[in-house]
Amino acid sequence: MNIGQALALRGESESYERQENSWLLEHFLNLSGLELKFRQAQELTVEQEQQYLIALARIAAGEPLAYVLGSQPFWTLDLKVTSDTLVPRPDTEILVETVLALDLPQAANVVDLGTGTGAIALSLASERPDWSVTATDIYAPTLAVAQENAVKHGLHQVKFACGVWYAALEPQKFDLIVSNPPYIDADDEHMAKLAAEPERALVAAKQGLADIEIIIQQGRDWLNPQGWIALEHGYDQAMVVQQIFQQAGFQQIRTVKDYGGNDRVTLAQYV
Repeated sequence: MNIGQALALRGESESYERQENSWLLEHFLNLSGLELKFRQAQELTVEQEQQYLIALARIAAGEPLAYVLGSQPFWTLDLKVTSDTLVPRPDTEILVETVLALDLPQAANVVDLGTGTGAIALSLASERPDWSVTATDIYAPTLAVAQENAVKHGLHQVKFACGVWYAALEPQKFDLIVSNPPYIDADDEHMAKLAAEPERALVAAKQGLADIEIIIQQGRDWLNPQGWIALEHGYDQAMVVQQIFQQAGFQQIRTVKDYGGNDRVTLAQYV
């Protein structure tokens, strides 16, 4: 099988499936997309062909491409992903972009609750080397992936702690609490498409709001004066998340849309 035949195994020309084929071949053959284009007649070795066909079968079974490749680009970083982590989404970059624009102390103390791959914490640390960034996660194997990503990108200043939300932390105060927590209801129709990813990182009780409530309500005790909480949430949850912030005594409450025009991030200041 040559490269041209391998590319044509799945999907129509210009389709997303064909693009996935290209990414897989780039990965297994260590070639760029441009090199693939001009090497259509190059034969795959037996090992490369087997790896490629196995990868296509995994995708056909519903496994995310990022799990097959073992990594996912996010912000300016290439992050290791495993079945113990969610696949970082481009929409979460809106959370990073939003908090980087806040007026925070130069040496701000920041925590990313439920860090997963470390996407948010490591992106912030890469942009603000003077910040003190802590990343937490409830699941030790997931936290280990985030730590690997920190080492990979030389972000040795980031600290890690394992535990449930604030219970993972030593007593201290933060200028910013940031999180992409579980926010999907267990009965949500979108869960069928997310079956390969860890449910604990996706689903929350109270129609997806239970963890958001904990982070906001308990967060008051962990914030410095004028400190912020910024949270990712579902496209239809902005109003209720704003209400939770209001009931907890926060001010400067606002919601930011993602790249698709959906409400995605709500943040507020505790004065």
